[in-house]
Amino acid sequence: MKIPKNGMSKEKIFNQLESFRTNDLDWRSGRAFGYIFDPGPEVLGISKEAYSLFLTENGLDFTAFPSLLRLENELVDMARKHLHGDEQVVGNFTSGGTESIILAVKTARDYFRAKRPEIKEPEMILPTTGHAAFHKAAHYLQVKVVQTPVDPITFKADVKAVRDAITHNTILLVGSAPSYAHGVVDPIRALGELALEKGILLHSDACMGGFMLPYFRRLGAPVPDFDFSVPGVSSLSVDLHKYAYAAKGASLILYRNKDLRKYQIFACSRWAGYTVVNNAVQSSKSGGPMAAAWAVINFIGDDGYLEFARRKLEATRRVVEGIEKIPELRLLGRPEMCLVAFTSDMVNVFHLIDDMNDKGWYIQPALSFDNSQQHIHMSINVSNVKWIDKFLSDLEDSVHQVLNRKAEELPAGLQQALTSLDPSAMTGEVFSRMLQMAGINGTELPRKMADINEILNMLSPELRERLLVEYVNNLFC
Repeated sequence: MKIPKNGMSKEKIFNQLESFRTNDLDWRSGRAFGYIFDPGPEVLGISKEAYSLFLTENGLDFTAFPSLLRLENELVDMARKHLHGDEQVVGNFTSGGTESIILAVKTARDYFRAKRPEIKEPEMILPTTGHAAFHKAAHYLQVKVVQTPVDPITFKADVKAVRDAITHNTILLVGSAPSYAHGVVDPIRALGELALEKGILLHSDACMGGFMLPYFRRLGAPVPDFDFSVPGVSSLSVDLHKYAYAAKGASLILYRNKDLRKYQIFACSRWAGYTVVNNAVQSSKSGGPMAAAWAVINFIGDDGYLEFARRKLEATRRVVEGIEKIPELRLLGRPEMCLVAFTSDMVNVFHLIDDMNDKGWYIQPALSFDNSQQHIHMSINVSNVKWIDKFLSDLEDSVHQVLNRKAEELPAGLQQALTSLDPSAMTGEVFSRMLQMAGINGTELPRKMADINEILNMLSPELRERLLVEYVNNLFC
């Protein structure tokens, strides 16, 4: 691919761009239970118009674009009031939950560098259900992750295990509201009490639920405390591009006060160019996502979000009841958000996913880890609500089809080989052969993913990660 000698016509450009989407997930159908949070065409139209209006404005310099400073401050002000924060609570707009989490970990690290410089190897305690973004933050920032188990029934963080894991190097505790995998809220209040007792920080990861859970509570759902109403919560992340239905990427990172938030900010005057001061990871960034988030929240309004929440809460209840009526399936945890996880001891869930995909649905596979069995994950949003009855009917049909189909298992020799692999002996050539065994040749993924997921599920987390790195390294130019 080379830069074309002569420019292409507008018509050709957009025809070609549209053709690129041929094999993409069909999120407009309302039959996708993951990745996309679709509020409908009217809200999307508002979002796109506001995004385009501020597409070129650059968040690098708020003195040049005070409009972006105002938008950011108004979004933070709305969020802190929504999440029981007082006037001392501050925050910033970020590109997504991962950036918010990275900033929270950086702030904790630098806060303790200043307050307790004797800590040379900082640690954060992360339940096994804590989001992968914390592992990424730890990798980037040289903070050690200490994982703790979760309750095998509720899948909530085990506070005693967290207490037992605290050392003189601990700088940060993490709780999820809710955890992505199972849709349950960790005991944030108990973790907050522990954080205050030990003099360490607590981040409430409400990326998934922070915006919607307060509405669920107003509708009578038993939502545990997770926000700034908990005295021990020092920081909180909440994504706007999830259940606030803003355009990607839009998230907020909030702090208890400015004295803590200042450790997030980066400034540099040790060079010959313009003065650099960044309140987040990115420097240059479009004002589009921020304007779109502001526009969507103001357009939908409090009553609109409450109605969205009512519909999703009812849809979640129906999904849970429907799954419980299918004897071959069982829930993992009791969802406190519109996220549902379920598995089977009788049906191969990876083949079940393939069968549902053939019927036009998108549901997410999740590999086994610790005491969480391989399972199916669903994120329910407003565009899914009208499809719930049809989804449950197709799900029951797929369960019977997979159950009655001849068992499709990997060869026993392959299973034994995979489970006995020595990570230290892995080479690029070995990984290439493993990719071929998984049905991955070149850069195209097969339409059926069950065998690939089964192979990955048999591997240790370390081998899974190394195999995926090899694949992605070959996938991109």
